[in-house]
Amino acid sequence: MIMAVYFLSLCSGVAAVQAQTSPDVSLTCDQPQPIEVYPGATRTTIIYCTLSNPTGASEKVELTYQSGVVAVAGPGSATVPPGDTSFQVAVRADLRMPEGQQVVTITATVTQWGGAPVTGATTPTEAKVLTVFKQFSRLRVGSDEAFIQLRPKVDYTLVFQVYNDGNARDKFNVEVQNYDELNDEGFQLSLPLISQEIDSLAPPELFRVQMRTPKNQGWTDQYYNLQFKATSEYSVRTEGVPNYQIQVMTIYIRGVYLPGFEMVGTTMMAALAGAAVGRRANEDPIVDEDGNVATLDNRLF
Repeated sequence: MIMAVYFLSLCSGVAAVQAQTSPDVSLTCDQPQPIEVYPGATRTTIIYCTLSNPTGASEKVELTYQSGVVAVAGPGSATVPPGDTSFQVAVRADLRMPEGQQVVTITATVTQWGGAPVTGATTPTEAKVLTVFKQFSRLRVGSDEAFIQLRPKVDYTLVFQVYNDGNARDKFNVEVQNYDELNDEGFQLSLPLISQEIDSLAPPELFRVQMRTPKNQGWTDQYYNLQFKATSEYSVRTEGVPNYQIQVMTIYIRGVYLPGFEMVGTTMMAALAGAAVGRRANEDPIVDEDGNVATLDNRLF
């Protein structure tokens, strides 16, 4: 019985030694943080990886990368003593990369073991990680005209363009920001379309504001500002800070002028002057009693 136990222990020891007589390595990598790709972002993330050497001799491991549309920077090889060794791989995405993801494959192959080249074929080990490109919101608002001149109580349609400069499809909500103020001034405003989804970098979506100018303008000219506002719904829902743009339209409403109104002042002054001279002529003689011309009083009234 004792001899049998001794024999089994010898066999297990031989098996343990044999498990370490061939090169071997394992590779594990953590999933990286999503990549921000908006203008001004670093557009990078780090992949943290670990090489494990289960043998009793040091190994030299060759590292290769397959990264698709992203750029990677990492060590080309690593010396791995018995145990674990860590390394990092930097990943960089392009500016405004469309929202999406890319698989990065890292492959490790043992090329030296115990200081000597590996002569036989070894099986590479690989790790796959998923890099994610985050969506960001960005927009522009424009108009073909920033100043218009209108008469009282006329209908007019204002047209605004909204551009999606983000990296994914987004929904935009529009409004007249100072609607209440213009309504109090007598404007009648209506927006047939108040929201619309727009693809990234697509042609602009046209939003219209139907407007009727005030009917009681009076004789004076007035200037008004209409503030058209567009807001990214994604920014409100996900980014935490509303991303919006405001386009200001200046509206000039002319006062009501009566025909010939400009001549009224001149005509009235001429009539007053004529009446004053006529009255003075009736009151004072032009010649005195000696036949001389009398001096007129220089006062009109």
